[in-house]
Amino acid sequence: MRTTLNLNESIIKELMNLMDTKNKSKAVNAALEAYVKEKRIQNLLNMQGKLHLEDNWKSLRELEFDESYK
Repeated sequence: MRTTLNLNESIIKELMNLMDTKNKSKAVNAALEAYVKEKRIQNLLNMQGKLHLEDNWKSLRELEFDESYK
């Protein structure tokens, strides 16, 4: 997708050096992917301790098995 953006040239040059690429689009795409991945991980970590999951998969599996033969 083509988009026009006004970006800081010095940051783009530094990004291209860090990504070891001469292509601005590849460098920006890689940086955006890394940012999105990091934010998803952070969101998961922020939920730590807020969800209660029961370790009852074995009993649920047995119930499914029993119900399938009724």
